[in-house]
This record gives sequence, C-alpha cells and structure tokens, in this order.
Amino acid sequence: MTNDWKDRLGVVFSTNPDFKYETDAEETPATLDPARQNLKVWLDRLKGGRVATVVRGFVGSGDDLAALGKELKKSCGVGGTAKDGEIIIQGDHRDRVIELLTKAGYRAKRAGG
Repeated sequence: MTNDWKDRLGVVFSTNPDFKYETDAEETPATLDPARQNLKVWLDRLKGGRVATVVRGFVGSGDDLAALGKELKKSCGVGGTAKDGEIIIQGDHRDRVIELLTKAGYRAKRAGG
C-alpha cells in the first residue's frame, strides 16, 4: 500500500490501526466494438467563424477515442482533438469521416447542420 497523501484526501487522521484508506477508483467504460457504436457526424461553427467536423456518440475509453481521432485526423490531413467523448476535426470533412468510419466497421451517419 502506498502512503501517498494524495490518495488520502478527505481523511486527516485515524486512530484505528487497521484502517485502510479507500480511494474512489474511476472505472473506464468498456469500449464497444465498432459494429455496436452509433456515431453521429456534425458540422459545427467555432470561434471566428471556423467550421469543424464533430463526431459524437463514441462509447469507450479515452485512449480508444484518442486513437480513433488520431486515425481520422491523419486520413483527412488536418488537425483536431479528441476529448469529452467527441472527436473534433478541423474543416468540413463530414463525407470523408463517414466513409472512413463505415470502412472501419462503425455505424456512422450525418446529423445536424
């Protein structure tokens, strides 16, 4: 057991010699296989009037989301980010993103603007 003070936040002192500090371990959601994912591809306006392609509806871990985002960005040849359960690709690449996702086995469709 580590005795790191960050693991014990909220507990100052205990007189019980058998006391075990309990930390809330965040459970990472299990990543669904591509055939069970329902992804929606949106066009969104960012600050300054820029447009971005946004993929929403991904169910899974942050690492898998980042890996999918990296693959989409590389295939489109643009930048972007993957966080908070969505992938943001710079520019209007909806058709290309939907094509890439369906080739990878995901269920993806165009939504919104």
